[in-house]
Amino acid sequence: MEKRIIGIAADHAGYFLKCRIIEYFRKNNIEYKDFGAHNDESSDYPEYAHLLAASILSGECGPGISICGTGNGINMTVNKHQEIRSALCWNEEIARLARAHNDANICALPGRYITEPEAILIVRTFLSTDFEGGRHLRRILKIPLKNC
Repeated sequence: MEKRIIGIAADHAGYFLKCRIIEYFRKNNIEYKDFGAHNDESSDYPEYAHLLAASILSGECGPGISICGTGNGINMTVNKHQEIRSALCWNEEIARLARAHNDANICALPGRYITEPEAILIVRTFLSTDFEGGRHLRRILKIPLKNC
């Protein structure tokens, strides 16, 4: 497998889960870049989401993990970037399908609704699943914005 740097970002609601995921990365020698938040004080997820999305688009990082309370806000924010395909993943199967069928390049996690072991399993599955291509590629090529 090619060497890659995993981007990770969270707001205050996802901070502690982000720290546990980073511990998992360190224990498994997975290179990562942390875009914040760097504490659990109230913060705004768009600040970190835009940094993460930009790093994926530039090729600095990829894929990425994003975390906020429900996963929705940070997921919506990164998906505002053209060519970002972020999937809200709350279990292993959703994470697997997000990669295999949708070529998701960011996994958004609902930090207040999953446990640490669930999060690690989701992240591990997301990072180890390859895109299947084929009919799925045809579909994702239709996603980019069109001028109507």
